[in-house]
Amino acid sequence: MAKRRLLGGLILCLALSAGGSEPPTTVMIGTPPQPGWAQLSPQQRGVLSPLEKSWDSMENVRKRKWLGIAERYPNMKSDEQQRVQERMREWARLTPEQRAKIRDSYKDFKQLPAEQKQAVRQKWEAYSNLPPEEKQRVRESGKSAKLLPQPASPDPALAEESIPQAAPLPIPTTH
Repeated sequence: MAKRRLLGGLILCLALSAGGSEPPTTVMIGTPPQPGWAQLSPQQRGVLSPLEKSWDSMENVRKRKWLGIAERYPNMKSDEQQRVQERMREWARLTPEQRAKIRDSYKDFKQLPAEQKQAVRQKWEAYSNLPPEEKQRVRESGKSAKLLPQPASPDPALAEESIPQAAPLPIPTTH
């Protein structure tokens, strides 16, 4: 039985290697190429204008997400459109390192248990409601994570570890 399998395997290998056929082509994994800035429609360029400078160097997966936003944009309410434009301008001003840090924070947030997510949202809400001067003071002091008391934990030693002590997270969006 083992000899038959070995012989069958050898015959298969010889047939594949001696067949003279070309090796299989690689399969495209990931997001297909997306259009460059010049290939965007005038409407897309208008919506995505804050991203013009970085568009052509952007990864395809990022372009695809922004194109999805541009497609939904006409159906948004006026206040939603303004919010999208402002966030896009803020995003465009960030360095690649800052963007990566925000993406990592968002991934970390998505992995938190529900009660910790709620606590982070409450802290963000408390921070968002502060006047600009107070926000600046909180950022400079590094105490933004302490705006709300820690949620009750069965083990007091774990209470400090239960919620990440970091700068406030941006409101999650699809960037």
